[in-house]
Amino acid sequence: MPFVRIQAKAGRTQEQKEKLATTIVNAMEEQGFASPEAIHIIFENMIEGDYYPGKDIAKKD
Repeated sequence: MPFVRIQAKAGRTQEQKEKLATTIVNAMEEQGFASPEAIHIIFENMIEGDYYPGKDIAKKD
């Protein structure tokens, strides 16, 4: 039972997430990785202030 976790900045629409999830499930099925019934797609929305890219907070000389 594969779980696919997608972490991205918040702001995607439900339609965008559904389209991406469908594409991922179809690709995994086509590759023989798993049946659609076994695949779980999890979206995690990251809001500003909950993550810090290193390049943005690195100490600057």
